[in-house]
Amino acid sequence: MDSVEFRPERSQYVYTFGGADPVKRVRPGTLLTLWSEDAFNHAITSVNDVASQVIDFRYLNPQTGPFYVEGAEPGDTLAIHVVDLVPARSWGASAAIPFFGGMTSTDRTALLQQALPEATWVYEVDTAARTVGFQARFGDFEVALPLEPMLGTVGVAPAGHEVRSSLVPERFGGNMDTPEIKAGTTVFLGVNVEGALFSIGDGHYRQGEGEACGTAVEGAMNSTILVDLIKGRAPLWPRLETDDYWMIVGSSRPMEDSWRIAQLEMIRWFGELFDLHEMDAYQLLSQVAEAPIANVVDPNYSVVVKVRKSLFPAAHAFDGMHRDLRSRAATR
Repeated sequence: MDSVEFRPERSQYVYTFGGADPVKRVRPGTLLTLWSEDAFNHAITSVNDVASQVIDFRYLNPQTGPFYVEGAEPGDTLAIHVVDLVPARSWGASAAIPFFGGMTSTDRTALLQQALPEATWVYEVDTAARTVGFQARFGDFEVALPLEPMLGTVGVAPAGHEVRSSLVPERFGGNMDTPEIKAGTTVFLGVNVEGALFSIGDGHYRQGEGEACGTAVEGAMNSTILVDLIKGRAPLWPRLETDDYWMIVGSSRPMEDSWRIAQLEMIRWFGELFDLHEMDAYQLLSQVAEAPIANVVDPNYSVVVKVRKSLFPAAHAFDGMHRDLRSRAATR
């Protein structure tokens, strides 16, 4: 198995999907060990840092990549298996940012009101106990929460020569902010340009569904990624697979359109898996779907539609690629 280690210099961070030259070329089947900076670009390091004063909003969500996958062509499917995620720091940070978040007016939901109070929370990471510690800023409450590392962003270059901000989730993946992208998950993305040009970033030490205030427990991350290529069969929207679930991520506004995108793509996936007429797939999905909200704060909102695989034990997506990647990762 080929292996690549890459830790970008600060000058090598990218802030878009598309529009950036690849930092490395990799072959399908390569195991990548990558480091990524936190979404604040290390601008917030203590509770005394005020987001609006220390953040340069031009340089949020730095990405590690992009990587050129040899042989990848438009219409192919890139399979990105998350082998392991390990916090690269002993602390993570979250912040309330003026007019950003799910429970305040924003530049798109414009209301005549004052901004919510700014505050920063720093969570200490206990690697032995696998917890992150919450400490209230406006009281004395504290609690240790389970450490649940995830990647907020995984994406490829968009189609049509588009260049999109790394803050945006779309059909190319991007800033989906779903806790489902964790160790053991395979992300399937349609390739839009030669080489795919995928990148990752926005490590979260944990995040609730919806990412309500707009920021998770943001932290630098050591990521182990196994990448492979499926010729053809490109999904229109990101598909995820774990040992237990098949999932689609839809991203749009309003949120119900995100849900509709994910529902429609799962209906199409059912058609592929079970050779079902779309109306039968629609009926079946109506009885088995789960639909957690990934984020309600990004330029597009993301909704996940997921189906438990144990209901359909004979079916194998992408000819068992997820299972194969899991097996290869276990023997690395």
